Amino acid sequence: MGEAKPFGIAKRLVWEAWLRVKANQGAAGVDGESIARFEKRLRQNLYRIWNRMSSGTYFPPPVRSVKIPKPDGRERTLGIPMSRSYCTPSHEGWEWNPAR
Repeated sequence: MGEAKPFGIAKRLVWEAWLRVKANQGAAGVDGESIARFEKRLRQNLYRIWNRMSSGTYFPPPVRSVKIPKPDGRERTLGIPMSRSYCTPSHEGWEWNPAR
């Protein structure tokens, strides 16, 4: 029998986060992976995210930095995460609470 994961994260939460990411149609992150490419191996990608989060080994990857012009002529830096890090419930307003 397999060991229980240290953190009880429902697979449904990762699935719901993915649905919001897909609806948002965001740009590719630092890894260049588009939503369409991520979706080609969706089951494996979502399982990997869930598995790492549940075992406590998930660490968000770096973000792509993009300069956005402001109306006053200055620029601000925007960080664009990878598709797979957007699929984590923490990016969707999910509150981390290991005691659940």
